[in-house]
Amino acid sequence: MLSPNDKMLGKLDPFYQPSVSKQKTSAEIISEARNALRTVRTQRPFTPQEAQRKLFGPASSRTSENRPPSSFSLHASSFESSDSRPISGTRLSPLELKPKVPASPTREEDSCFSFPKPPVDPVKIRRVSNARARLFRAASQRALLPDRSLLPSNSKKTVESKETVMMGDSMVKINGIYLTKSNAICHLKSHPLQLTDDGGFSEIKEQEMFKGTTSLPSHLKSGGDQGKRHARASSCPSSSDLSRLQTKAENIETVCAACTQLHHALEEGNMLGNKFKRRSILLKTLCKLVDVGSDSLSLKLAKIILALKVSRKNLLNVCKLIFKISRNEKNDSLIQNDSILESLLEVLRSEDLQTNMEAFLYCMGSIKFISGNPGFLNEMISKGAVEILINLIKQINENTKKCGTFLPNSGHLLVQVTATLRNLVDSSLVRSKFLNISALPQLCTAMEQYKGDKDVCTNIARIFSKLTSYRDCCTALASYSRCYALFLNLINKYQKKQDLVVRVVFILGNLTAKNNQAREQFSKEKRSIQTLLSLFQTFHQLDLHSQKPVGQRGEQHRAQRPPSEAEDVLIKLTRVLANIAIHPGVGPVLAANPGIVGLLLTTLEYKSLDDCEELVINATATINNLSYYQVKNSIIQDKKLYIAELLLKLLVSNNMDGILEAVRVFGNLSQDHDVCDFIVQNNVHRFMMALLDAQHQDICFSACGVLLNLTVDKDKRVILKEGGGIKKLVDCLRDLGPTDWQLACLVCKTLWNFSENITNASSCFGNEDTNTLLLLLSSFLDEELALDGSFDPDLKNYHKLHWETEFKPVAQQLLNRIQRHHTFLEPLPIPSF
Repeated sequence: MLSPNDKMLGKLDPFYQPSVSKQKTSAEIISEARNALRTVRTQRPFTPQEAQRKLFGPASSRTSENRPPSSFSLHASSFESSDSRPISGTRLSPLELKPKVPASPTREEDSCFSFPKPPVDPVKIRRVSNARARLFRAASQRALLPDRSLLPSNSKKTVESKETVMMGDSMVKINGIYLTKSNAICHLKSHPLQLTDDGGFSEIKEQEMFKGTTSLPSHLKSGGDQGKRHARASSCPSSSDLSRLQTKAENIETVCAACTQLHHALEEGNMLGNKFKRRSILLKTLCKLVDVGSDSLSLKLAKIILALKVSRKNLLNVCKLIFKISRNEKNDSLIQNDSILESLLEVLRSEDLQTNMEAFLYCMGSIKFISGNPGFLNEMISKGAVEILINLIKQINENTKKCGTFLPNSGHLLVQVTATLRNLVDSSLVRSKFLNISALPQLCTAMEQYKGDKDVCTNIARIFSKLTSYRDCCTALASYSRCYALFLNLINKYQKKQDLVVRVVFILGNLTAKNNQAREQFSKEKRSIQTLLSLFQTFHQLDLHSQKPVGQRGEQHRAQRPPSEAEDVLIKLTRVLANIAIHPGVGPVLAANPGIVGLLLTTLEYKSLDDCEELVINATATINNLSYYQVKNSIIQDKKLYIAELLLKLLVSNNMDGILEAVRVFGNLSQDHDVCDFIVQNNVHRFMMALLDAQHQDICFSACGVLLNLTVDKDKRVILKEGGGIKKLVDCLRDLGPTDWQLACLVCKTLWNFSENITNASSCFGNEDTNTLLLLLSSFLDEELALDGSFDPDLKNYHKLHWETEFKPVAQQLLNRIQRHHTFLEPLPIPSF
């Protein structure tokens, strides 16, 4: 006689009843056990490194006519003769005394003064004309004429070479030369900076600087490979030529060392900035040395010129000078050794943006170039480059909002700033700074204000595509509610611009992957689903037109290849659809959308795993999520048999990821009686039982789910015996159960359905499998044995939860049923695990 408890157990219905029953549907049970609705992963779009350093790369939307040049000529004459401060507005009183005429009328630093002169004798005029002619001839040969003769060598006391700089009334010793205060500033032995009688500077003749030569070697004029364009064709140099080249190189090294000492002397004497008394004369001298054409020397000069706080045209030209040098990757070591980065960042930090927009552009261009070199990363972070650049974006945003119009060249500047940040965000330190200073909203604002500038939007999209690959940054951007409408606007505006669209869709896929609120916010945006559908149609057509007929593909087409541009967009797009379908308010809407479902099915029709594996798997995963919803107007439910036919080609492939996705869809569709008939008629059930031998937990779990649905129908339970399914289920329980209680629970539910009308355990399961089940279930229900720590201790609580809530109730029922219909011939030993 059965106890009341046994009577109750005997009346239990099969697991995974059809949806008409009050029991949970199969999809609901699987969802609780293994999250039937799944997100999809994909790789971030690849951005190749530009072959050449330019302000705007070859992919830029800017034409050569509407963008600043990356190549230009720059000479000493480009700099202004004076670098005065801005007009103060105070009217000055006229001078009562007549100015004193300069001693030398040919001094270039005084050429800006003009005084009345008495008539001159015609003979003297001819002399002056002849002198000017000689001057012009010398200038055409790049000779710098001196204004005064050199000081006699015996007037200098030479001692050991040791740098000593003391300002004030003290003596100064530089390179072994003792000088007084009046001439200590720049007097450097054997350098092109020569002290004049009044404490100013003139230049030594180039013939004296590079004695024994007629012109500078090309590699010194342009700093490496850039100078080859100007080099004259010549035969193999003679020994005297090599000697001259060596002499010139030594002279340039000497001048570079002099510039370094000069910078130190000015710094220690507190004479940097724009208040140095003889600053204008010094600047003229430094600027003239630019024509020497050596990159190493030009960097030294640029560092001093920037430290003297030049403005206007001179600031622009010195930024251009550094820009030209930084275009050559071989000069990166020179830039790093001279700490030019610090000088460039100081320009961005201290100078006015609106006044110096073009100078900022070339300054940022240089910073962008060197940011691509990993060797500069730590230096840029430590010197506050991230904060400076984000502040620069903030200034541009505020000016644009305030004025209602763009500042001239602001878009060009934003391209350089965002390209630099794109190079930096790979660092975890930079990502944390982005979060701390609220950089993401500023980037969104810039993208919104400059949405008509494709280059700016593409760079910011590249930044976001990197950042949203990390959970904290993804959460921060997802919380900025305005970003969803912004991204949808960009998709509509640049629908056929693959390089931008693919990144925007990738970002949306990241945002909707883990955040249910992001899925809801995105779906609530106006025409969000229509925008995705339109984009799907656009790139589906592009992909179709690029396909070759099947007969022309050949074996080479079957080889693995990277996705095409159209395929890459479709991969990212189907991922977004799969992710937002997880939301219970969005999934049923997508499942009932004939356009979305139709394009997904069309993708499975014309694409194979050999054509584009990731696209086919993503499309199947999206169909899996949509098939979860059992709604009346579901297109998935209407086309369930056709979908089952399409999935057959995935089951017979050699791709385990494709097989797994197909089995998951069958797990949802097999709740329908017609689909179960299709499975049996096409021997799909045999394939499911074969998958139980895969020893792959996810595959076994999904295959067992299909078999569980089949056993709901009493007429189909016998198929488990025909294919040795009972033994495979028992083996799966033994091998995978102790580490996967969800899978163990699913196996027990399948065996429970199979044994609903049991009269004898041995005849139902077989003697061997019955004994094995009794041993396994008894040991698995012993908490101490089942949770003995054979798995990761950190997951013990996780395993215990699933053991208690899922496995234990079902396993206990199954064990009781078997025991009631089985007679033990001898005591069974308890197995050890």
